[in-house]
Amino acid sequence: MIVASPETVATVPPLWRICWQQAVSALRRNRTQAAILGGSMIMLLGSVGVSGVNFVYNMVTARLLGPTDFGHITVAVTLLMFASAITLAFQLVCAKFVARNESLAGKKKVIRDLHKKSWLVSTLVALGLVLSSSAVTRYLNLPTRSIVLFLALGIWFYVPLGVRRGAIQGMCAFPRLASNFLLEVGVKFVAAVAFIEFLLHTGLAPAVMGAIAAITLSVIAAYFLPPLTPHLRARDPQDLVYACTPASAQEGIQAIVFFIGQVLITNTDMVMVKHFFAPREAGVYAAIALVGRVLYFVSWSLVSAMFPITASAQKPDANFSVVAVPLSLVLVISAGFVAITAMIPHFIMHLVFGAAFRMPSEGLLSLYAAATGVYALSVVLIAYEMSRKIANTAWLQLLFSGLIVTGIYFFHADLQEVVMVQLVLMSLMLVIVSLPFMRVHIRRVTRFVEERRTA
Repeated sequence: MIVASPETVATVPPLWRICWQQAVSALRRNRTQAAILGGSMIMLLGSVGVSGVNFVYNMVTARLLGPTDFGHITVAVTLLMFASAITLAFQLVCAKFVARNESLAGKKKVIRDLHKKSWLVSTLVALGLVLSSSAVTRYLNLPTRSIVLFLALGIWFYVPLGVRRGAIQGMCAFPRLASNFLLEVGVKFVAAVAFIEFLLHTGLAPAVMGAIAAITLSVIAAYFLPPLTPHLRARDPQDLVYACTPASAQEGIQAIVFFIGQVLITNTDMVMVKHFFAPREAGVYAAIALVGRVLYFVSWSLVSAMFPITASAQKPDANFSVVAVPLSLVLVISAGFVAITAMIPHFIMHLVFGAAFRMPSEGLLSLYAAATGVYALSVVLIAYEMSRKIANTAWLQLLFSGLIVTGIYFFHADLQEVVMVQLVLMSLMLVIVSLPFMRVHIRRVTRFVEERRTA
């Protein structure tokens, strides 16, 4: 029998102190999980509202314009989504460092510095799109160059919008963030219906321009409304020189790489289908993609709630179980979504877009939903790894976006082959992205077992 010495007994904390420390640690973990779950629910409800309005918007515009013009609108939105790689990078970096700075003055300085940089970047991007508008119009088979010019105006406001949303997200003001998304999609829907009806009756311009003008107007409205709360505006000169945790260039590059990969994965297929297939087939594929991407938008809202909370945690080895909340929600939602689209695909397409949007294959919709669901699971893991600096899998995502482009370039005999390329590559990426996650988890389990053996 081993008997402890008096010196050893004196250094062992009392039992009540050990129990108290464990209770406090468990309470902190539960608070973090509760905060993520609460924020996830708010963003989930907001995304349901946004998705609902988007569904109505797509349904109305598709019925008003038909497959060909609807394909033009969708590829125009895809161009805007390419710019969103920069927008979301600014949002992610702003949210992360606003959350990490404990002082209000430090938060203000981060917002102000990133806001100035975002306007510079947006000006360069918009100018580049204006100069290349003729080439873009020809490649995408668009009816008029004005579509690209209107989008350039929207992009000019779209990049700085990311900083404003990042400030709101970093403060964990999820109701305010959700309302901003709802405002954007609401303005887009109302303005699109009004503009399209006006142009259809007057013939002053192609009706598709009404939808494009509505998209640009919605971005501008989202930039100004709701305005940043007064306490986040840097008005005191001391705020501008206050020492803070700055937004590092390295993490900015990492965020840009992440969102470039994300945008390429979620939008390149539409651009390539628009180029390789006839306008009507491209329009049908655009409708299928929009239904499938509802799932991704819902998943991203859950990641938005998780990211600032995990990023603000002080301990580098913060409880890994917090990722289980958004991961489980995405898994359940994805499984349900795929099941519904597999059971009633034609009913969904007919109900939302009308009889003109007939799918060439019955399983195409559920196949696309499955590819989106697999990718959404990968995004949850990548975002968590970025927030905790566990691994830099954003570069891996960028690599797979290039593989998708290559795969679709060589395999596009029909629309189902295009979707199969994405499903296979997204499944492979999920396996690889999970490796750092599993490695850390196995290491912790091993350490726990060893501690129990030596106790």
